[in-house]
Amino acid sequence: MKNQAFAKRFANACNGISCAFSTESSFRTELAFGLCVLGVALWMRPEGVWIALLVIMVTLVLAAELFNTSLEHALDGLHPDEAEFVRIAKDCAAAAVLLLSIASVLVFLLMVWNKFS
Repeated sequence: MKNQAFAKRFANACNGISCAFSTESSFRTELAFGLCVLGVALWMRPEGVWIALLVIMVTLVLAAELFNTSLEHALDGLHPDEAEFVRIAKDCAAAAVLLLSIASVLVFLLMVWNKFS
């Protein structure tokens, strides 16, 4: 519904995060890894820009997973039978999450390398 009050839109967004957390093991895994990465980064005390980059990367991975989850639910609801176009769409969304996850790992490794070089 369009033009809802901010509080309602915020509650809807929180509900989306809650649904993904309760139904998607990938989301829970990515959240756990993200929190661990941020914890290690805070423990290492790198320059602030590294913390900012890691926060951005973790957030991007989680946001991509939310898009992936929403696409999967919409496609499964609209076309429950197996179809090539559904498989391609789901695979591409999963690939986006994978690419962001790889980039996040690389940013973390670069931070560690920068800290110890």
